[in-house]
Amino acid sequence: MSTLDELIARKSVRAYTDEPISAADERAIISAAYEAPTAGNQQLYSLVAIRDQALKERLAVLCDNQPFIAKAKLVLIFLADLSRWQDAYTAEGLDVREPGLGDVMLSVVDTAIAAQNSVVAAWSLGIGSCYIGDILENYEEFVEILDLPPYAFPAVMVVFGHPTEQQLRRTKPPRFAYDDMLGEDRYLHISGERLEAMMGAKIGVPGRDRNLQAFVDRKWNADFSIELNRSVAAWTKTLHDYYGKPGER
Repeated sequence: MSTLDELIARKSVRAYTDEPISAADERAIISAAYEAPTAGNQQLYSLVAIRDQALKERLAVLCDNQPFIAKAKLVLIFLADLSRWQDAYTAEGLDVREPGLGDVMLSVVDTAIAAQNSVVAAWSLGIGSCYIGDILENYEEFVEILDLPPYAFPAVMVVFGHPTEQQLRRTKPPRFAYDDMLGEDRYLHISGERLEAMMGAKIGVPGRDRNLQAFVDRKWNADFSIELNRSVAAWTKTLHDYYGKPGER
């Protein structure tokens, strides 16, 4: 397939065959991440490859109890990482400001772009993947597990494996319609029947309740979503406390 066809065809894969990912394919996937666009060529991220099976199983529990994570053949955690640059500045004795929330946002963007490169590369090799947004939860435990410095945060996790036949046949969930996403020179405000139809088409996938309240309960108001927000807030507080007291470091 062409790159465009692969981008359109790619879907999340949550069940894998027993076939391992070769060392060459793994290197290609990670190398593709490193080639992603990045702000000022800084690459404000780093990666952790999870090899230990017991650690995979712990991640599966911490990330909202999703057993398929432990069965993935490759697990990559993408860290939004300002530590290396800050350490380099400090080692050189440079007079620089401490990181702020703008730097954090830029780092997270860099991290997500790199992760998407890895996902596209994997699909081109016949390897499926799934983003795990729940890596944003349980910040304090991930600090311990991954031995994270204050300027690093697990922003994205992706799990990889060769898709089962069922996963290959599975229909990709619908995306919003082209014209419902694109504003011309300004924000596209949508309301009324068009908004209702837009959301109904998104949540009314086979086997799901088309009722918006059911979707809210399953996603937005769910315990994992509340924990996710608490966890991110805890990290930003830790970051603020750390660089807010330079004399104590």
